[in-house]
This record gives sequence, structure tokens and C-alpha cells, in this order.
Amino acid sequence: MFDVNKDTLILTENRGAIRILTMNRPDKLNALNTGLTQALLDALQDADADDTVRAVVLTGAGRGFCAGADLSEFKTLTPLHAEAVEARADLTCHTQMAMQNMSKPVVAAVQGAAVGGGAGLAIGCDMVVASRSLKFGYPELKHSILPALVMTGIVRALGRKQAFEMISLGRLINADEALSMGLINRVVDGDPLPAAVEIAEIWAGYEPRAMTAAKSLFYKVEDLPLEAAMREGRDVNAVMRSFREPQS
Repeated sequence: MFDVNKDTLILTENRGAIRILTMNRPDKLNALNTGLTQALLDALQDADADDTVRAVVLTGAGRGFCAGADLSEFKTLTPLHAEAVEARADLTCHTQMAMQNMSKPVVAAVQGAAVGGGAGLAIGCDMVVASRSLKFGYPELKHSILPALVMTGIVRALGRKQAFEMISLGRLINADEALSMGLINRVVDGDPLPAAVEIAEIWAGYEPRAMTAAKSLFYKVEDLPLEAAMREGRDVNAVMRSFREPQS
């Protein structure tokens, strides 16, 4: 693990059973250097392991959610440093997958820039609330690099033609277009955090085992053939009856 000061790079706030995680490099639009990426992964895993937490909100400090990878760090991550390059790639993969791998639901509160790795983080959450200031996209090719580690997320979220257009043209879209494409759930005027917290509060009010089972089944059936997906649903249908309180 990379040695980072999580308290500085990730701000943590508990509101009852909701944990709010704020990426905290506002002067860099929360660009993902190694330190912030490791701190975010650790914070997500800590929230998932904490029995007092039932839902998570992910947001960014300042005027942007996340500007993607910190390009200034690429100067030290060259093919001449293969071990460091591989370690960073592994860290990025684990972080981009973390939200969907968690048993707790995660909603993103997104303002301003959500590009590249930041776009991947946003759509990797279970739901997304965005402000009208949203600028969403994958401009990596303009910098002679690839959105390699976030390509899977956008391909799964969109049809092939739309996904390739976003990746190959690098155009940034606004909140209304992102909503129409199904990349986000809600658009709000101003700060998206209150609306995201409202969603998290609904989740937190559910029986936690039922919420965990719902999230797990949701992502399983997405990737299964119809018959296998129905079998998974049948099995969970039987188990879920144990989540309900006995009726007097």
C-alpha cells in the first residue's frame, strides 16, 4: 500500500448511518495522483467494513468533482519504472471497481469537471446526482493517452456507438445530455450534495441485509444470461424472506 495521509486527502463526515467522503485536492480539481487514489480506495473499504455505515456519498471539494488522472505524475511513471507503473495501474483498477464491489450503496454528488478517471468514478457509483455545472467526458486522446482503465465502465454504461464517440472524440457533455444518455440519475441547480444525501438517507432506512442483497443481485444479473440470472433471482427470493421481522 502507498503511504498517504488519508485525513488530508479524503474528508470524512458521518451523518447518522451515512458516510460522506470528499476528495480533497480542490486546487487540482481533485486530480487523481497516487496519494488521493490510495486514500479514496482505503476510505471506501473502511466505509464498507463499518457496520454503522449503511450508505455512502462520494463527492469532491471545490468547483470540480474530479479532473481525472494527475498528468504531472506521469513524468515519473514511465516504462523505465515498470514496477511503479504496474502498481499504479493495479491501484487505479481496484479503485475504479470499488464502488460496485462494495456491499453498501454509493451515490456520487458531482459538480463541475468529471473527466477521465473522474468520469469513471462517477458512473462507477450506484447512482449519480449532478449539478448543472457538470462537464463530463473522456478527453484522454487529446493528451496522447488512452482512457484504458475507465473504458470498461463507459462501454457498459452506453451503447457501442455512443461509447466510442465519447472516447474517440473527447467531447465534454453537460448535465442535461448526460441525463438523457442515462449516465446520471438527477440534475439539480447548485450544490448536488443535499439531493445525494437525501437518496442515501432512503437507502440507510432499509434493512441492511436486504439492501446488500439487492445491490449484489443487481450487478450479478447484469452480466448473466437470462436463465442464469433468473436462477440467481430465485435463490435470493428465498433468502430475502429471512430479512423480514416476524409478524405478530
